[in-house]
Amino acid sequence: MDKIDRKILRELQINGRITNQELADKINLSPSPCLRRVKQLETKGIIKGYTLDVDYEAYGLPITVFVSIQLERHSAQVVTEFENAIKLAEQVLECFVMTGRSDYLLKVVVKDLHDYEHFVRKHLHAMGNIASIDTSFAYGTVKRSHVLPQLDR
Repeated sequence: MDKIDRKILRELQINGRITNQELADKINLSPSPCLRRVKQLETKGIIKGYTLDVDYEAYGLPITVFVSIQLERHSAQVVTEFENAIKLAEQVLECFVMTGRSDYLLKVVVKDLHDYEHFVRKHLHAMGNIASIDTSFAYGTVKRSHVLPQLDR
């Protein structure tokens, strides 16, 4: 991946609906090579897809919760079962494997506290093999971005 590919990726992260002509103009490339590069980035799996950034609150899920999970055991079976169950929980937007005290950090969105309680009781507790659940509620957002930092500085 070169500097031009990174420029393409940056512009697409800023605006995934940009036309090829507009993209080509922004990165100072003619439209045909620009489109060819975008297709190559898609084929190589560098561009994994195109998504829509939705306002959680306007959608009806105003509460963002960060949940730290510590497992009781770390056998391959326990880890696989936990990760498979998390992949099926649509309230979980992101799940990170962590170092430190917690094994996982989940980003969860819910409509209210009762919805979060339901998520914990029906999904997390039902999984079993969880030693601890530590919950932090976000009461504001300072920054939310999907644009990767530039490497070419």
